[in-house]
Amino acid sequence: MSAQRKPAASPLVAARRIVLKIGSALLVDEATGKVRRDWLEALTDDIAAARQRKQDVLIVSSGAIAVGRHHLGLTSGALRLEEKQAAAATGQSRLTHAYEEALARHRISVAQVLLTFEDTEERRRHLNARSTLSELLRLGAVPVINENDTVATEEIRFGDNDRLAARVAQMTSADVLVLFSDIDGLYTGDPRKDKKAEHLPAIAELTPEIEAMAGKAPPGYSSGGMITKLAAARIAMAAGCRMAIADGRGQNPLKSLVEGARCTWFLPSASPPAARKGWIAGSLNAAGALVVDDGASAALGKGKSLLPAGVVSVDGQFERGDAVLVKDRAGKLLGRGLVAYSSRDCVRIIGHKSGEIAAILGYRGRDEMIHRDDLVLES
Repeated sequence: MSAQRKPAASPLVAARRIVLKIGSALLVDEATGKVRRDWLEALTDDIAAARQRKQDVLIVSSGAIAVGRHHLGLTSGALRLEEKQAAAATGQSRLTHAYEEALARHRISVAQVLLTFEDTEERRRHLNARSTLSELLRLGAVPVINENDTVATEEIRFGDNDRLAARVAQMTSADVLVLFSDIDGLYTGDPRKDKKAEHLPAIAELTPEIEAMAGKAPPGYSSGGMITKLAAARIAMAAGCRMAIADGRGQNPLKSLVEGARCTWFLPSASPPAARKGWIAGSLNAAGALVVDDGASAALGKGKSLLPAGVVSVDGQFERGDAVLVKDRAGKLLGRGLVAYSSRDCVRIIGHKSGEIAAILGYRGRDEMIHRDDLVLES
């Protein structure tokens, strides 16, 4: 099967930023609706070890509805949307508190972040969420992320946290996404039913043959299954992020994966920064342009960000997060990027130092008009 190849070592070892997706079935006891504290504490021991290796860790955690439904006495049958939202509202605080207690043993702060599908799709909201998560990581917190089930309607829901985790990995330019599950990877068939099903250690391309191997979700709290995991893999690989489907039922599952536990790795052909810049270069229509002076042009060529002081004029009307062209005084196209300010605000701050932005606009925005990570130069 040409889509497979074996990774030389666990990609977790060299990862700079890791997203972990934790499913309800792993975290919450189905019979009692209680968080499995021993399992969670072992996982947070692994997270503390990753932090010691100077790795950023973000957690996408299911379990709020599973915890909340028991607390509210909604223990039988399928839940209506309003009941799910009520269960999420009461369960989310308890879930976050469990993470806080487990990570507090390592003096690590937790930050709760609730997202909807639109927060990851609509460009300005995407940038706001990306900036918040980046700042939390810079400040040393571990974001615990879940879908905002209390407000999301069926039309704007992810419906599963596999794809949400992939969007978070994409949004934060993570190197590795780990989907902890009750199975150690992808098989050629359903190993619960087919004893001849073969485990696939690595996938380099999501071919129709690979996608046909996905089965249905098991009964219980799980809302995913292999179908949603392969959908997550497609998102992650397009973002240059390696993804693993791994068995998380044992103690210290992240440590086991670092040490080479069996799983399936999905291996993209590009790195996260290269994938992100490819997306900016190839898929965005420019809403306007910024004209820069010679000094800024030279700085951009050296890999620097575009600062307001180097911009001499603004063309067009655009909002924060829109794609704009960057040109020199002669009209030569230098590149394109995602701008951090609207055209109205850009006009007010061009030619000024970054330290003057707050006094001019009345709020403290980014120092850069276009950050180098959001800028693609012409070759």
